[in-house]
Amino acid sequence: MPYNSHDLIVTIVKKGWADKVVKASKQAGAEGATVIYGRGTGIHEQKKLLGLSIEPEKEMVLTIILKEETEKVLKAIEKGCSLDKPATGISFVIELKKVVGIVHLLEQLGVDE
Repeated sequence: MPYNSHDLIVTIVKKGWADKVVKASKQAGAEGATVIYGRGTGIHEQKKLLGLSIEPEKEMVLTIILKEETEKVLKAIEKGCSLDKPATGISFVIELKKVVGIVHLLEQLGVDE
């Protein structure tokens, strides 16, 4: 298997929704994910309290997935997190040129390094 056989699905959702993303992606075949915390500054995040801008906290879920599983997992995330509705989040795919550190997956697939 070539090193460039994986994609990265990046999903950014509001705080507390990362578990939904991980659950949906695992049910669709992903093995796991990494969650990173941050804050949003998009058009839907311009809320104010007493005249002060509030920057909501966000969760970013990074999921490395085999290319042939990407569409299925992306659709599961979209459905599981209602990403077809405004202000719920965003998910996109980045093609990975090389991946290392997933030795267990490469061994399962019989790939020599």
